[in-house]
Amino acid sequence: MSSSEPTLSVGGLSAAWDGAPVLRSVSFDVGSGELVVLLGPNGSGKTTLLRCLAGLEPITAGRVRLEGRDLARVPPHRRGIALMFQEPALFSHRTVFENIAYAPLLQRRRRAEVDDEVSRLVDLLRLGGLEDRDPETLSGGERQKVALARTLAARPRVVLLDEPFASIDVEGKAELRAEFRHALRASGTSAVHVTHDREEGFFLGDRVGLLFDGALETWGPPADVFATPRTPRAARFLGYNVLPGPAGPVAVLPSELAADPSPAAPRPWTVVAAGTVGREGLVILRGPANERVEWRVPEPFEPPSMGTPVALTWVRSRPLRP
Repeated sequence: MSSSEPTLSVGGLSAAWDGAPVLRSVSFDVGSGELVVLLGPNGSGKTTLLRCLAGLEPITAGRVRLEGRDLARVPPHRRGIALMFQEPALFSHRTVFENIAYAPLLQRRRRAEVDDEVSRLVDLLRLGGLEDRDPETLSGGERQKVALARTLAARPRVVLLDEPFASIDVEGKAELRAEFRHALRASGTSAVHVTHDREEGFFLGDRVGLLFDGALETWGPPADVFATPRTPRAARFLGYNVLPGPAGPVAVLPSELAADPSPAAPRPWTVVAAGTVGREGLVILRGPANERVEWRVPEPFEPPSMGTPVALTWVRSRPLRP
């Protein structure tokens, strides 16, 4: 592989279920050691895409290349691509050590090498002291770390991650994300992570894509993807309000709104809920066509009364394609 050759290259990938399109000409590359994230709502095709990359689902068009090699006729177990599902699916009858050692032993690596590999991954993912434990005795986060260690022990060229933090409690989620990113970086393993959680996606990804209805709408560095939503759908998914501008719809962040009570507003918005969330106030408004808008303001905050008509202005907006 040349220095410019991506580790994983996906070009024009399409897939269908019973003749109905699920993926529509999806194209992106993953560089060596790069972690990319595909963000999208439930039903957007994220899991199907991972299954196609792993060779578990057929594609109707396009190609998948690993280090320049076309994988069209390569079976899943020979692709060098590992898929981690939402549930860790550890071997319940094997200890943590035995789970991690499973793939290296299947690969007939020397026992001393296997022991070194397991020890390295145990240290990397802070699993020390758990080696002799059964998976059922572990917390959800610990099970996911064991699952990642077992995956990395097989030395795949690419790891596919299907919302591995979906069932983890909020307190443990941020730390677990950081540990996953550190372990992948330290192993030099390229990864494709899919999630509907935009905070998670922007925290993890070197590059981020937005997937809607099986099509990749936006692709780029996280800051660029967030700063430049292209369509109303993308803007709403990223947490913007979509409002009418002089030349068409615009995206406005909730913190960039300004609102004044104005019974005579030419296009009034009505307060339907208001309260504090952490260190800021949150006001939910409805427009004349039942549009929903969020307005966030820093504390101190005096919540407006429900039913109050409000005139909206904003300090910044981003134009959108209709």
